[in-house]
Amino acid sequence: MDLNILWFILIVILFTGFFFLEGFDYGVGMLLPFLGKSDNERRTIINTIGPFWDGNEVWLLTAGGAMFAAFPNWYATLFSGFYLALAFMLIALILRGVAFEFRNRDERPAWRNFWDWMIFIGSFLPGFLWGVAIGNIIEGVPIDAQMNYTGGFWNLLNPYALLGGAALTTVFLLHGAIFLTLRTKDDLLEKAFKAANRAWLPAVIAVFLFVIIGYFITDVFVRLGIDPGVAPLGAGAALLATGWFVKNRHSGWAFIMTALTIVFSTLTIFMGLFPRVMISSLNQAWDLTIYNASSSPYTLTVMSWIALTFVPIMLVYQIWNYWVFRHRLSSDAATHAV
Repeated sequence: MDLNILWFILIVILFTGFFFLEGFDYGVGMLLPFLGKSDNERRTIINTIGPFWDGNEVWLLTAGGAMFAAFPNWYATLFSGFYLALAFMLIALILRGVAFEFRNRDERPAWRNFWDWMIFIGSFLPGFLWGVAIGNIIEGVPIDAQMNYTGGFWNLLNPYALLGGAALTTVFLLHGAIFLTLRTKDDLLEKAFKAANRAWLPAVIAVFLFVIIGYFITDVFVRLGIDPGVAPLGAGAALLATGWFVKNRHSGWAFIMTALTIVFSTLTIFMGLFPRVMISSLNQAWDLTIYNASSSPYTLTVMSWIALTFVPIMLVYQIWNYWVFRHRLSSDAATHAV
């Protein structure tokens, strides 16, 4: 295995961790205004992700940093071509972070309601835009021979990409609802189960439509073959099984199933792309790959030693954090949001 493949795998792992971990707190944020009917309930919902949400975003920062250092041409093309969409995503994430901090600075209901909706927007918009980005990467975007994106913002909002946004958003919504069934009690627990039951079918429809249509407009799924392997089949099976576990109120297994859906789906997409990282819709020869988009071998070597040192530390910290804050929360004993 050469260093280009190694860093491709590491970036896949980082994005997989990000979608799995940030997925449930995006889902919780989207559910906040709808499940929380009182201030105590809303504070409890926020507190379920309070110790985790900022740590989950570290996975995205790390993935972006790794992409910049290991595959600078990929980073440059992606961030310049998707610039406006990523700017909207960044604004939404800023609003979300500010909302978590500002919500409890004033007790007026109007004040808190405003910031609760900012949490919703800051959770919905990034999740939706990541789905749009994935749809465009799979379908291909106009990239020329100099690795420049030659399209515009509206090129990105094509029907398949919007379907990708719907698929990822509904999966995150389902993932978040199931996470709440693990972290809440009493009335909130019942509301979370109802939300999970309602979110499951739309998620199944959106995901399967995304895959089926993808077979006709891109080669990412086709090139996996008639027997696509464990990841694609596992993603579909896990998503279908989620509905049964939710219906029978097996929260732990349901969460494992949505986690596997996200993990296997992410692996499937990157497997279908490999060794490409972005597909050019203008000319197959202009695709970005892990070789023509990469840094020098020396840079990849130095980065490998740094990653071997710091990534295990990050993993140990996150595991410890989830273990410490593993207990269920009740709206009767809600405290100020973290």
